[in-house]
Amino acid sequence: MSELLLNVEKREQLGTAATQKFRRQGLIPAVLYGHGMPTEHLLVNKSELMSFFRQHGKAVRLQGAIADTAIVNDVQWDPLGIHVLHFDLLRANLSEEVEVTVPVHLHGEAPGTHEGGILIENVREVQVRCSAGSIPESLGLSISSLHAGENATAAELEIPQGVTLVTDPETVLVSVEAPRGAAKQAADEETNGEEEA
Repeated sequence: MSELLLNVEKREQLGTAATQKFRRQGLIPAVLYGHGMPTEHLLVNKSELMSFFRQHGKAVRLQGAIADTAIVNDVQWDPLGIHVLHFDLLRANLSEEVEVTVPVHLHGEAPGTHEGGILIENVREVQVRCSAGSIPESLGLSISSLHAGENATAAELEIPQGVTLVTDPETVLVSVEAPRGAAKQAADEETNGEEEA
């Protein structure tokens, strides 16, 4: 995935009062750090930043007051998860390897849900290692073969070339919980079979 562009300006005023004033003006505070270089306090236009997040950006090329490349390392949202209050940028050479968290995207339809089972997403994100310039937006996971009582693990993720899974491959990401009656019936049948033997 190629990096996206963000225009930034330097933030001269620090502190809560200044931060609130900037937000009212439609500017979101950010911090750029890493690679043994000085920390920079920045401001980004809110609408431009939201457009960046809508494109599921991770790697970013900064232009304006600072010319650099970075990855979004942390985002602080308001309590409702609607507005970005602040975000951290970690300087990165886009060819260097980084470890990041990537969302899991389920596709297909689990047959188990038509068998009375309930689809449960146990883990929605996984950790991967890849170059900063090729961080995937998400990793796909097919649930088309999941019947009631079955699950899918991180080992079954569709991982693009150049990306290494860091999360334990045995981690159960999604499962189809069998109907309680069916689980009891299966247990009873197993018990009866043992008694007959």
